Amino acid sequence: MSNFYITTPIYYPSGNPHIGHCYTTVACDSIARYRRMQGHNVMFLTGTDEHGLKIEQKAKEAGVTPQKYVDDIVEIFKKLWSYMNISYDRYIRTTDDYHIESVQKIFKTLYDKGYIYKGKYVGKYCTPCESFWTPSQLKNGKCPDCGRDVVDAEEEAYFLKMSLFADRLEDLLLNTDYLQPKTRAIELVNNFIKPGLEDLCVSRTSFTWGIPVTFDPKHVVYVWIDALSNYITALGYENGKYNDFETFWPADVHMVAKDIMRFHALIWPAMLMALELPLPKHLAVHGWITFNGDKMSKSKGNVVDPFILGNRYGCDAIRYHILREMALGADSDFSNEILINRINSDLANGFGNLVSRTVAMADKYFGGTLPSEREDAPIDEELRSLAVSICGKVDEFIDNTQIKQALETIFTLVDRANKYIDETAPWVLGKDESKKARLATVLYNLLESIRIISTLLSSFMPSTMPKVWEQIGAAKEDVTYLNASKFGVLPANVTVHKGEILFPRIDVDKEIDELNAILLANAPKQEPEDPGFTPEPQAEQIEFDSFAAVDLRVAKVIECEKVKKSKKLLKLQLDDGMGGRQVVSGIAQWYEPQDLIGKKVIIVANLKPVVLCGEESKGMICAADLPDGSCAVQFADDKMPCGAKLR
Repeated sequence: MSNFYITTPIYYPSGNPHIGHCYTTVACDSIARYRRMQGHNVMFLTGTDEHGLKIEQKAKEAGVTPQKYVDDIVEIFKKLWSYMNISYDRYIRTTDDYHIESVQKIFKTLYDKGYIYKGKYVGKYCTPCESFWTPSQLKNGKCPDCGRDVVDAEEEAYFLKMSLFADRLEDLLLNTDYLQPKTRAIELVNNFIKPGLEDLCVSRTSFTWGIPVTFDPKHVVYVWIDALSNYITALGYENGKYNDFETFWPADVHMVAKDIMRFHALIWPAMLMALELPLPKHLAVHGWITFNGDKMSKSKGNVVDPFILGNRYGCDAIRYHILREMALGADSDFSNEILINRINSDLANGFGNLVSRTVAMADKYFGGTLPSEREDAPIDEELRSLAVSICGKVDEFIDNTQIKQALETIFTLVDRANKYIDETAPWVLGKDESKKARLATVLYNLLESIRIISTLLSSFMPSTMPKVWEQIGAAKEDVTYLNASKFGVLPANVTVHKGEILFPRIDVDKEIDELNAILLANAPKQEPEDPGFTPEPQAEQIEFDSFAAVDLRVAKVIECEKVKKSKKLLKLQLDDGMGGRQVVSGIAQWYEPQDLIGKKVIIVANLKPVVLCGEESKGMICAADLPDGSCAVQFADDKMPCGAKLR
């Protein structure tokens, strides 16, 4: 069989992994296992992207070196992958010496070829995403990927001439099956190529935690050239660590989440084109695991700890749930209730019940060993035909990285086998001595169906299926890929062995209460308020009419500048939804004008106008006094329209 190379993105270790990381890795692991079962020579790569400003900042906050910081979190990632039974062949870290060597050579090659040039970056920067943006790319003044605030950035930098590859990239996206699903390709072309593909900033000078540019050491190689190169450096490209590049490149599948699709669909192919290397065959883009439609995020506090869930249900139940819920390209909502109901319906009532009923009946009626005599009936052929057809259908879905559909297909046989039990009523046959051959045939057909189901499921739930094989009396040679499309592989006189319940049924209400208690106990403890801060005494109570007399409105800062005659005052031009107004505020010590432009604030709109240092002020911005003597402006939610009245 041929070689097969599949990769996850390399994860950013700015915090502990969560269940969102698990989806991509479990999906790639399942495909890698399936390909190995088919007989392919597989390389499965994962790893961590360990450089950048965010890591440098996180390490400083923790009081450790960046290397120590990433070392500690990488151990947690590796522990999780071991716990989730991930069978990766190679783990790359961008702090590995061989990767650093390769990246420096790649950068120099691109520079020598004329694809990289020195310039000056001026624009907006999102630190969490490590991404530069032009003002036109922002959404409501914020990062279009994560929705967080961006900061102004200006520094000397090297740039990659992305514009040279615009036509070839458009052809790649629109006229090949490189990007899956195809709808994403049209989105990228319309949003990034049609408006004019901009050159890419590929070095930084404002931080040091990165790979130095060999010919200009004050620069470090920026994240995307560093991180994306991992897919070839891990195979030995431009280093002596490995010798697998000729064997496995180009990659068969890069799998990524939609938030980093742009980098893998545009930047990575452009880099490879510049290096004159073959392009990957497929980029599979999946959605996010969400909570009530919101992307899972550490900053939002909605990260689910896979260790907690796995300890309660086993890693295979978690693997099955996340793979079964998410269709390629779409988001998948997560809740404890959805997870538990999926375990109950598919695994406990469905597959687990099929195994336990079949084995129990073989043990009850035949002492565990089936007799060799058989008696067929027309109803048997429908089950057998479906069973031998499943493998080919699963193959097709795996070829298209459609794991959800592959699992759905396997479970059509689970459902049909359970229905077959109801149709044949073995408990009735068991009461009639003359029906022993017929009963043996029914149970054998069920055991064979379970053998095929468990063989195909072994790539997705590798910890549980060996337990199934032991219970149904299947030998190692019985549960191969070649035998997954055959019926009649188990010995006619197969012996079963009753075992533990594979997936115990869960009491939903009780379990959710217990889970919530566990999650609450493991939630980060709130820091106590600064004991040095004493709030101002509460003002005298007022009637509602007095409060209602204060007209609080939402307004957006359109322009902002310092008042020339004062060190404390800023002059702001506001869109208040009522024609606009000017407000002067004493916040210049704590805010630069550019920090406020585009932000929405809350103002007292009916305050009598005053003149401050020669500038008229029609209203007042709401702000809070802080313990250190500074103040913080109360910003309004972006969803609030200008002019909205606060009640």
